[in-house]
Amino acid sequence: MNYVLWIVQGLLALIFLFSGGMKLVLPLEVLTEQFPLPGLFVRFIGVAEVLGAIGLILPGLLGIRPGLTPLAASGLVIIMTGATVLTLAGVGPGGVALALIPLVVGLLSAFVAYGRWRLGPHRGAIVARRNAAAGQLPPSGAVRRPFGGAQ
Repeated sequence: MNYVLWIVQGLLALIFLFSGGMKLVLPLEVLTEQFPLPGLFVRFIGVAEVLGAIGLILPGLLGIRPGLTPLAASGLVIIMTGATVLTLAGVGPGGVALALIPLVVGLLSAFVAYGRWRLGPHRGAIVARRNAAAGQLPPSGAVRRPFGGAQ
């Protein structure tokens, strides 16, 4: 399951880096022609997509705060839900057939969110939980205990 999640995360990261990067690079006039939404809102969506793509990959890759991956995927689910609704409402380009693209990307993001939260958390999270259950301290030994308790 871990391999499947990593493959889906990589594909989603590429999709969101591309689409978010295009929303950041293109001039506002071009963006407002493609999307009948305010230009700054489309830029905000682009920033959120790029940050979500980074959040899908870096926490697990670096082992720093791996719990951010399901949060990033959940945020991308919200963005794709909005994209699906706007496409179905006729605000964006396309019709019902093109609404399937953001719907499928949103479902894949939901799969990653659930998978990294319940099915296959990153290995760093598993090791930290196992060590905490065994009562072992992290390698640095610099654990703060509330109210000055013994280590």
